[in-house]
Amino acid sequence: MSKSAWKTYALWIAGTEAVGALSGFLTREGAALYSRSVNKPPLSPPAAVFPVVWGLLFVLMGVGGARVWLSPASEARTRALRVYALQLAFNFFWSIIFFNLQNYGFALIWLAALWGLILWMISAFSQVDPLAAKLQVPYLLWVTFAAYLNLGTWMLNR
Repeated sequence: MSKSAWKTYALWIAGTEAVGALSGFLTREGAALYSRSVNKPPLSPPAAVFPVVWGLLFVLMGVGGARVWLSPASEARTRALRVYALQLAFNFFWSIIFFNLQNYGFALIWLAALWGLILWMISAFSQVDPLAAKLQVPYLLWVTFAAYLNLGTWMLNR
C-alpha cells in the first residue's frame, strides 16, 4: 500500500472517530445520568462496553469510507460517500436525542432512520467496493441491538 493510501485511511479513520468522540463528549453527562438512574432492558451491557464497541465500529466505518474514496471517481462513489456522511450525521445526533434530551421515543424513530441509512450505505458501498460494504455489517448488527435497547429503555421509562 502506498504512503498516500495509508494517509487516506488514517484521515478517514481519524475523522470518523472524531465524530464519535465529539458525540461522546457532548453526551457524557446525559450518559452518566442514564447509567445511574434509567431502567434498562435485559441484556444491557455494562457502560464500559459501549466506547470499545463504538470505537471499533468507527474504525470499520473509516476503513470502508477510505476504500470507497480511493476507488475510481464515479456517480456510484459520489452517492456512496454522500450516504456515508448522512448516516454519520444521524449517528452523531442520535446520542444527543437519546442521552441529553432523554426523548427515547423520538430516538427510536431516529435510530430506525439510521438503520435504513446504514442499509443504504452498505448497498451503495457494495456497488463501489464490496469489502467496504461487508465491513459495515457489524455496524448494522450493533445498531439493530441498539434499537432493542432503545425500545426497551423507552418502554421501561415512560
